[in-house]
Amino acid sequence: MAFFTYIVTNKPRGTLYCGQTDDINRRAWEHRNRVIKGFTHQYNCDMLVWFETFETRENATERERQIKNWKIELIEEANPDWRDPADTLL
Repeated sequence: MAFFTYIVTNKPRGTLYCGQTDDINRRAWEHRNRVIKGFTHQYNCDMLVWFETFETRENATERERQIKNWKIELIEEANPDWRDPADTLL
């Protein structure tokens, strides 16, 4: 089983949310469809802009903690146009 750390936003260079999940496709869909009430629903964070894969939930959680301080730099390095890769996931 894979685990993921991810970042969603409401617009390029907008409000960011960092989380972790064991199903990136489902979680991206939940954000896009605002299924779960909370921070991302309140701030309309529905665009997946970055994710990384891990072998354990603990590693994904640790990575989430690490990137909370430097997420903008990370996104712009890998995805300078802030494009949503969710549509390319299978």
